[in-house]
Amino acid sequence: MLSLKKLILNQPILVSVFSIPKKNQYLYNYQADKLFLPASNTKLFTCYAAMKYLGDSIKGLRYYVDPSSGVIWVRPTGDPTLLHPDFVRQPVMEFLRSDTSRVYASVDLPFQTTQWGSGWSWNDYQQNYMAERSTFPVYGNLIWIRYKDSSMQWYPSTIKAADGSKTDYTENLNRRSNMYSFRRAQHVNTLVYTSSTSPFKQQQIPFITSDTFSAKVLQSEIKGLKWTNNSASQFKTMPAPSKEAIRILYSQPTDSVLRPMMHQSDNFFAEQCLLMVSDELLSVMNDRKVIDTLLRMNFSELAQKPNWVDGSGLSRYNLFTPLHFISLLQKMKAEFDWNRITTILPTGGTGTLNNFYKPLQHKIFAKTGTLSGQVALSGYLITRKNRTLIFSVLVNNHQTSAVSVRRAVEAFLMNVNRIF
Repeated sequence: MLSLKKLILNQPILVSVFSIPKKNQYLYNYQADKLFLPASNTKLFTCYAAMKYLGDSIKGLRYYVDPSSGVIWVRPTGDPTLLHPDFVRQPVMEFLRSDTSRVYASVDLPFQTTQWGSGWSWNDYQQNYMAERSTFPVYGNLIWIRYKDSSMQWYPSTIKAADGSKTDYTENLNRRSNMYSFRRAQHVNTLVYTSSTSPFKQQQIPFITSDTFSAKVLQSEIKGLKWTNNSASQFKTMPAPSKEAIRILYSQPTDSVLRPMMHQSDNFFAEQCLLMVSDELLSVMNDRKVIDTLLRMNFSELAQKPNWVDGSGLSRYNLFTPLHFISLLQKMKAEFDWNRITTILPTGGTGTLNNFYKPLQHKIFAKTGTLSGQVALSGYLITRKNRTLIFSVLVNNHQTSAVSVRRAVEAFLMNVNRIF
């Protein structure tokens, strides 16, 4: 068997490898109690929380019909699927379209955090992996830019071009033979373009979020929709509706969000899932408070407290040990159906493991993690002898390419599979 030392430890990197075939018996245990930056392995903790507390289906809206005025008071839930192009069926939109004679008014939801997580790189503001967090997201809080049928299209259509005239702007771009790329001004929802040496490819750029902007997007999508954000204060003066009077409109199956969150390492889905868990447990959206609550309620057995900062792993303030992930993966296996776990996590040759572990398809189920200088992989491995191992490999401060580190880890785990 190729040794751990030869494959990984002799590399110019700092690494921790920890693998366990059964309780209290370790195949390898190297620096397992050391804190490492886990990148998107953080999503494993978010995934556990969502699986445990979000139920079978995502809540799309909470609403209350005022019997005296007929006004429908809407409380956003943080549902990330509203108008998201990857979700064809849109129950919330169907509900709003069903009767445009009604008046909707949004209820302020305490959003006790910021649009970006602590420790995120601010100058990535127009990268599609850093969409803003919000109580009332639409279109994944992204501008979707596409070239179709010889014309430029982007959504939400309420986003304006630099000259303020979307039609003229796109006509001008079309005459330029599609040799351009888009960017967004930092502090406004305005698109501008620059010349490019290659033909246009579709882009997704985050927009600046607000509940008011989301309402305007809904009104642009549904002709005649009556929506006001100016009446929320009136709701506070009304008698509090009974719990039975508050209705819930469900949108998508929870796992239909968790699967792309883990397969594609979708940061936006992860952040919104953590905020929705916060709403469920605390009735506010506060990532810091819900993380503290989860660590106290669900992970009190951890001997060393992790520095868990966000839902996605974008923050470089996150610090976890391999032992943290081993404990979490054991807990997931004990509490949730195995088929559910293996559907949510990518296997060899799929998702972020698309180019790795193809001989181990349906034998390895794991979450990757990547930031500059950081590589991680934690999950389950069913070996040739049908033993289920739980492993966590965290690599920090490497001085080579992420692919070369991943290949070294892959070679190590392939040999573990062959021997055990």
